[in-house]
Amino acid sequence: MTPYSNYLTFNREQWAALRNKTPLLLLEEELETIKGLNDKLSLEEVERIYLPLIRLIKMRVQASAQLQGATDAFLDYQSDKKPFIIGLAGSVAAGKSTTARVLQTLLSRGEGHPKVEVVTTDGFLFDKKTLEQRQLMNRKGFPESYDSRKLIDFMRQVKAGVSSVEAPIYSHITYDIIPDQVDVISQPDIVIVEGINVLQVDKSRHVFVSDFFDFSIFLDAEEQDLKHWYIERFLLLQRTAFQNPLSYFHRYITLSQEEAIQKASEIWDTINAVNLKENILPTRRRANIILKKGETHRIEKVLYKKF
Repeated sequence: MTPYSNYLTFNREQWAALRNKTPLLLLEEELETIKGLNDKLSLEEVERIYLPLIRLIKMRVQASAQLQGATDAFLDYQSDKKPFIIGLAGSVAAGKSTTARVLQTLLSRGEGHPKVEVVTTDGFLFDKKTLEQRQLMNRKGFPESYDSRKLIDFMRQVKAGVSSVEAPIYSHITYDIIPDQVDVISQPDIVIVEGINVLQVDKSRHVFVSDFFDFSIFLDAEEQDLKHWYIERFLLLQRTAFQNPLSYFHRYITLSQEEAIQKASEIWDTINAVNLKENILPTRRRANIILKKGETHRIEKVLYKKF
């Protein structure tokens, strides 16, 4: 079997043609507030890539609701309202947070104005104290650094239509879970679950996070581009967020640019690149859609899984 033979591959023009008449319900100034740190995203990219994707997702949402209705009719049973769950995976620095916010904004402005929530799996990392006790600080983001049982329980409740479900909150300043604070997910129509390992299959468990997904997306890029974006982001954070005395990375603010590049490169090579190769890339083939970025962050190809 050739690589990705079970996917249909579209270039930008071919994919853009599938937009049909999906309206662009987003202004330039709004896009600026959605974009993540160092992310490059234009309205042209939204029109060509995200609007066809929004059209596809809406069709999947409608089909899922129709299937549930038919199943309920067959069983003579009225099930609780269940949200449509989208998994969004990809490497560190791939731009997952920006993609999640764009999808959330566009989907929520569709017909009926569905309630769309974004949940990041960062909140389900073990807290810093636990990671230190288990000697996992240098494995943060690897599958073993997450409280998988807690995450699975959360997903089970959300998928079951529980009226109010709590998600822990992670701080990128303190590099830790924020104690006694939660996001409350209350009967959404659509939930976007974003994280580097959301498509991971854990052989020690019988239930996976991805079992709860109705649709999944993998944000892909070449490793050299991901590393370059990571270093760029590190340098930008050094001048901004790292300046906060509470920042876990505050100790890096006195590094020269050359030293900062060396430190960021070291972190990438010893942690992020290892996780990418061992855990993240092997899950790519499990996604329904693969969005392949080029070196300028522009999505150059879209792969759609046929089976």
